[in-house]
Formats: sequence, C-alpha cells, structure tokens
Amino acid sequence: MKNIFAVATALSLSYTVSAQEIAKGVVFDDVNKNGILDKKERGIPNVSVSNGVEVVQTDAQGQYKLPVDEDNIIFVIKPADYALPLNTANQPQFYYIHKPQGSPELTFKGVSPTGKLPKDINFGLTAQSESRDFSAFVFGDPQAYDMTEMDYFKRGIIDRISNKNAAVFGISLGDLVGNDLSLHPAYKSTISLMGLPWFNVIGNHDLNFDTKEDNYSDEAFEASFGPATYSFNYGNAHFLILDDIIYPNPDTGKGYKGGLHKDQLEFIANDLKFVPKDKLIVLAFHIPLEHENSEVFRTEDRDRLFDILSEFPHTLSLSAHTHFQQQNFFGAKDGWRQSKPHHEYNVGTTSGDWYSGELDENGIPVSTMRDGTPKGYAILNIKNNQYTFDYKVVGKDEAYQIALSGPSIVDQKYVQRYPVYANFFIGKEGDQVLYRINDSQWKEMDQVEEVDPSFDDAVKQYDLATDYKEGRRPSDGTNSSHLWRLKLPKLKAGKYKIEVKATDLFNRIHTAVKEIEVVSKTK
Repeated sequence: MKNIFAVATALSLSYTVSAQEIAKGVVFDDVNKNGILDKKERGIPNVSVSNGVEVVQTDAQGQYKLPVDEDNIIFVIKPADYALPLNTANQPQFYYIHKPQGSPELTFKGVSPTGKLPKDINFGLTAQSESRDFSAFVFGDPQAYDMTEMDYFKRGIIDRISNKNAAVFGISLGDLVGNDLSLHPAYKSTISLMGLPWFNVIGNHDLNFDTKEDNYSDEAFEASFGPATYSFNYGNAHFLILDDIIYPNPDTGKGYKGGLHKDQLEFIANDLKFVPKDKLIVLAFHIPLEHENSEVFRTEDRDRLFDILSEFPHTLSLSAHTHFQQQNFFGAKDGWRQSKPHHEYNVGTTSGDWYSGELDENGIPVSTMRDGTPKGYAILNIKNNQYTFDYKVVGKDEAYQIALSGPSIVDQKYVQRYPVYANFFIGKEGDQVLYRINDSQWKEMDQVEEVDPSFDDAVKQYDLATDYKEGRRPSDGTNSSHLWRLKLPKLKAGKYKIEVKATDLFNRIHTAVKEIEVVSKTK
C-alpha cells in the first residue's frame, strides 16, 4: 500500500472525500494494558494519527477521524513518554490494516481480507518515563537468504550482543531477508531475542517482485510488519521510517530505484506540522540518498524532502543497502537549504559481505565488508536533540575502531618500500589520522581511495587457493572512504611500536597499535 488513492483514482477521475469511509476511534491511556478502552480509561489529547498521507491530532477526549479507502493502514504516531503495545515478537502494534478485499494474489502472501471497517479503531498506549538521553540499536541488512544464514544472523550477531540493555529500542534498515519473504516470520522470531521494541524498514529484498505495480510491492511486508512508511517519537527525537524503494524502476520497467512517492512526501510534510522545530529529526530508510548518482535515487524526491526539512536545524539520516560504511554530507550543491550540511550515516551491515569469507571457530562466516569494515552494527546515542553514534564490531572490544594492516617483519634494506594502512571504520574525508613510531613526533597519515589490502588478501585466499577452502568467496573489494596509509621510514634493525590515533566527527579520539620487527638479513 504505497499510494492510498490508487484505487479511488482508478475508479474516478475526480477524487472526493465523500466517496470514502471515515475511520474513527480513540487514542487512550491503557492503564491495565489489556488493549481495551475501559470506562475509567481516558483519551490522550494532541496525539497524531495518520492514514499514510493525512495526519490529524486527537481532540481533548483523545478522539480522531480520518478518511480511508479500500487499501489503507491507519496508525498512531507514538508520542514521547508513552509506550506502544508489543506482540510476542516485540513488534510494536500501532496500526490497523484496512483491506476489505485483502492483497492481490502474489507468490508471497500479503494481507488477508479484513472485511468491513470497524465502528471504532482505538489505540491503547501506556504511560512511561522517557529520558531525553537514550540509545538505539541500528542494524543494516540482516538479509538471510535461507535458514542457514538466519542461524548465522542469530549466532553471529544476536547471541554476541552481551548487553542488550544498552539501548531502549532497535531499528533494522531494510533487507530483513533475501528475497524469500517466507523467512519474515523467522526474522521476527530471531530479532525478538533482543528483547526490545523493534522497528523495521523495508528493503529492496523484502519486496513482492511478481507485481507489476509499485503499489503492491510491499504487500507481504505489510502483512508481517504493518506500514512501510510511518513515524514515532522518543524523548526529544522524532523518527521517520520511510519506504524509499520504487519497484519496478519507472525509468526502465525493470529492477528498482530509490525515491519517494508524492503521498509519502505529503505524509512527511503533514506529520512534521505537529513536530516542534527544536526536535531532532531522524530519518531511517534503506537506499542511500546518493548525492552523486541520480540514476540510483530520484533527485526531485530528495529535493522535495530537503525542502520539507529546511525548517528543522537538527536532522540525521540512516541508510544501509551498500554493504559498506560511509558518511555522506549534503550541502547547497545537493539542494540542502541550511548552512550546516545534512548528515547521512550509511551504516555497516549485520550480514557483512553477505555471510561470506572464512568461517570462525563457531562455523560463522567472518563476512568483512567490501571496504574492509568488519560486520557489526551501530548504536545511535541521542542527548536531547544532538546525536553521536558508535560502530560495534561483533566479537571485539568496544575500543576496536581502527584496523591496522601491514607487515610484521621486514628487511632493513627494503623497509621504506612497505606501507601500513589504517582503516578507521567510522572515518570520513578530511578526518585527522596521525601516527608515530616508538613515541616519536606525531605525523599525518595520507588518506587514500583504495581497496583495503587486508580485504583484498582475504579474497585472494580464495582466488589463489591450492586446497579446498570452505565458505563463500567474498565479493571483490571496493575503494574505502575511510582508509589511510603511511610509508615506513628508514629504520635500524630492532622492534618498533606504531601508534595511530584518529579523531572522529564528534571529536572523540580512537587509537590502535601495531608492532613490527626490522631485521638485517640482506647484505
């Protein structure tokens, strides 16, 4: 259900509200948490409710009214200091699907017929105290193609997060599974083990590919997760979850393209009318905004989105899809209308490089991403309306933010021919990355656009293998946007400690150390 007016438009060239039904109900404080509006329970005023385009607020008694058509999802926009009810898989229950005839017949089943519109669609919320300082888990592309890979996701990610209370909720940024949408229930069961409310973004591998209309490409997703475009509040932040995939690609009729429909942009504008300007606006979607390639994301949609956001000084976008990690910034040349650039964090993936590479001691693929970033997840930290984030490599200490690669032993005669590389996982262009050898003076490393040599070596282990090598061959490497290099200086025989320190975009310093030995072997 991407265009709620598609059915009405097909039936009539002139759309009128009178031709639609009216959904109504109450948003109430569900004190006893039974999901029923009891006599003593009160409505909550000034809560936003939407049909996917229009957004209204509840009156003093918590009542709302909205027009609906024959393919609609009505949902409440969670206000701060209230909790949504959860199902057994910890999926927030904030919506009612209205599809009297159900989804069209598709390979992967959509929504069953819902029948007549109920007399009342009520939403029960529960009061809770929400700090303005909180954290959220952010997962890129779990993307299991079968139950073996779902097990890799469980054992390689979920089971290895020792402190699941480090965040108050989580978000998966699309590609929850890999084309086989019958795996959505298994994904839900697996992600429920986090024990937290979990919000989900639709990805291009979560689509019903056998439809020829974009309007029906999210039917299976809706059946499992509800609306693909929605929003909610927590603390002093407002989260917009967006379906930014157009399928089929309107330019070619094949594949997909990043973009937003007119209805979605109207929803964003209508939603933000009720959001104070000083809040942090966090947008979560799958395909990056791609400021350099209009063939990937529709430029006019991004421009309209930026217009809507122009009055909000505190914004952040979260995306995935690429299976590498990068920091994108949008300025005036990209249509951004504020002096401070808009930041999009293209988050690394929990599937890494599609569950590839050597198997670890537990039989789980190492799956380093193509830019040399180890598989992992992000933790978004919000303080009032400001943010920072951490990238957590699974199975490693939190301090592991830089991977150093280079020789461990070199011949003194040839030492100056050897480079040492630093892959600073959350680094970006222009960051300061320094090194020193044996407590000497700090010097700058050179940022380079190259394939991380350690990743290239992992690929060559398969390409040049002389014996059977278990596991899927990794993808070819891609130039990393966060790679630095130094050339070793002239050194005498002996042991040396190379220290590297990098300052991230939040002015935090990260360090790493590598030891090498210089030997005198060649005359």
